[in-house]
Amino acid sequence: MRVAFFLLVFLWEAESRRASRPNIILLMADDLGVGDLGCYGNKTIRTPNIDQLATGGVKLTQHLAASPLCTPSRAAFLTGRYPIRTGMAAQAKVGVYIFTASSGGLPTSEVTFTKLLKSQGYSTALIGKWHLGLNCHNKTDFCHHPLRHGFDYFYGLPTTNLRDCKPGEGTVFSTATRWLVFCPLQVIGVTMFTLALLRFLGLVPVPYCVFFSLVLLAALILVLFLCFLHYFRPLNCFLMRNYEISQQPLSYDNLTQRLTLEATRFIRRNAEKPFLLFLPFIHVHTALFSSKDFSNRSFHGLYGDAVEEMDWTVGQILSVLEELGLTNDTLIYFTSDQGAHVEEVTTRGEIHGGSNGIYKGGKANNWEGGIRVPGILQWPGVIPAGVEIDEPTSNMDIFPTVVKIAGSPLPQDRIIDGRDLMPLMQGKTQRSEHEFLFHYCNAYLNAVRWHPPNSPSIWKAFYFTPKFDPKGANGCFSSHVCFCFGSHVTHHDPPLLFDISKDPRERNPVTPSTEPRFHDILRVMREAADNHTRTLVPVPNQLSTGNVLWKPWLQLCCPSPTSSLSCQCDREKHSRTLSN
Repeated sequence: MRVAFFLLVFLWEAESRRASRPNIILLMADDLGVGDLGCYGNKTIRTPNIDQLATGGVKLTQHLAASPLCTPSRAAFLTGRYPIRTGMAAQAKVGVYIFTASSGGLPTSEVTFTKLLKSQGYSTALIGKWHLGLNCHNKTDFCHHPLRHGFDYFYGLPTTNLRDCKPGEGTVFSTATRWLVFCPLQVIGVTMFTLALLRFLGLVPVPYCVFFSLVLLAALILVLFLCFLHYFRPLNCFLMRNYEISQQPLSYDNLTQRLTLEATRFIRRNAEKPFLLFLPFIHVHTALFSSKDFSNRSFHGLYGDAVEEMDWTVGQILSVLEELGLTNDTLIYFTSDQGAHVEEVTTRGEIHGGSNGIYKGGKANNWEGGIRVPGILQWPGVIPAGVEIDEPTSNMDIFPTVVKIAGSPLPQDRIIDGRDLMPLMQGKTQRSEHEFLFHYCNAYLNAVRWHPPNSPSIWKAFYFTPKFDPKGANGCFSSHVCFCFGSHVTHHDPPLLFDISKDPRERNPVTPSTEPRFHDILRVMREAADNHTRTLVPVPNQLSTGNVLWKPWLQLCCPSPTSSLSCQCDREKHSRTLSN
């Protein structure tokens, strides 16, 4: 009898512990605009499953990415810290990783929420896009790999999806190609013609070795360019399973279905213990893709097809949770890493970027369209259903929220910039804990947001803004993204000040004549920015030019059985054959 009593007590404690520590599923779209979802006002793209999450939980309507670019935003999300604190904010133009054989990445000294949840007994997996580096010194150290940051399992893209990964979809290197290939070839051609003319006229005795050297230089440039075109895709666009390449180059055939299957299998394997699944979608970053079941279904072409296929994945996740009886024991969060890429227009004029709704700007700038993202959280019975919250929140807030839910203490040896969302979502407080938020354009403090106590106003002060091109456009179309310094921006002194609560479109900056407290407001915001800056500690720049450039000794390669000069394999095909 006593044994039975203690057994019941043990089972009750285990069940209570499980109930207090939910499963956690974090869903992150790539370049999805806040205006692309039905629950945020879209009337033509069908997203019933994501809309269902919003209906059954809390919808944050002023949810903000800590950066308007993929790599720094994801670093902030995982660590709860501004990217400037972790070295994941570039001082140069390139603010993300483009090559898998770059040496920069999220430092292992950083504490991710996955590390903390793993220490609490959670099984953890990342299925999808990583984009936070791979190796440091050699191609087997994997110092920046997901498994070094608290994930037990990884399946997906180590870097990112690019147009260059899908044949026929163009390139992101058009500007670089123009300046590094075509311009030098033109200069060489003009130089050779001029020298040949001078020699023919007898004005300058130009030796033949000069012409030979110029021809060799032109040939070298052409050979390197052709090698780049041939090798970029297999060397940078591949799938990994943990530390091994599973498909090189990446195939888009049923890619979403494969990722979804991996996610649902992980849930099934861990149905009896707490788990954390981070599912950063490949959708809807270009190159756009979708399976046959979703092609040509949307009113918004390839982009709409991709969004609707992503929504299907969300539906599959919800169905598996329901099947396993885990719905009420699971916290689900849906967001995007930043706003839609409005400059994504093909050479044929097809729009491949999404909608940021009423908001100005988009990816790579800190106008609201670049940083205001979907924020949906559902946890039945714990988070109230059908609630909208219009307080400033950040994707950095997920760190302290899930860490506290899992029962882990927050790190005490570093500043955590995120704030626990549970009191706000459960109605225990009506205001965000963020009085100030700081918006960085790469490593440069771009804007400050202030939500004063006891005031409905939300002030946003810009120290500089990007120069949109062409004039009157809603983005930097000539350069494909907006840049953060030099001739690409306009500095403002005094800063450009908006009241976001009254002017969310950021069309009408306030002035001393329209706002009597103009200078006092800017003074408070400047003091807050100075106080914030004093908390920054110098760290190595993980996105320096040296850390971003391709390094051949870091290149991962799955040797082709038919050629020693090719990196090509498809273990995906082999595993599918075995599973069948």
